[in-house]
Amino acid sequence: MSEENLTRALATLEGQLGQSTPPTPWYEVTQEKIDAFAEVSGDFQWIHVDVERATEGPFGAPIAHGNLTLALMGHLPGIESTRPPPLEGQKMGINYGFDRVRFPAPVPAGARIRVSSALKRAEIKGGMIEVMNEFVVELEGSEKPAMVAEKLNRYVF
Repeated sequence: MSEENLTRALATLEGQLGQSTPPTPWYEVTQEKIDAFAEVSGDFQWIHVDVERATEGPFGAPIAHGNLTLALMGHLPGIESTRPPPLEGQKMGINYGFDRVRFPAPVPAGARIRVSSALKRAEIKGGMIEVMNEFVVELEGSEKPAMVAEKLNRYVF
């Protein structure tokens, strides 16, 4: 893609800076989902999988792994609404990583979460456009979010 086309695509993104997407629908994080994540990750800490002990523990219930919340962020039903439409000439987008991830509130088994995002940065890097979106995973009934993450993607032209 020519420098002119990259510049035009960047200008489109710059017009979207700071705009938040509507949140996805609420999604229940079940104990079954937590147990399945424990199987895949090998993290069987009692606060996640021992329902009886976790009920008497500091959170009053088993809680989801932080990394489960992170993994669900990109796959919740309706997540497509948080993604920008493809830019002119864009071939694909690739996950480039995260600048920052925090888990301010635990997600108890049976709780519902949803996610929204806002474009915070866009710049040309190495013939691609790199964007940073802030994702906020809300926890129903909580003033604190379950997770806040600054995710980096690169758009290939």
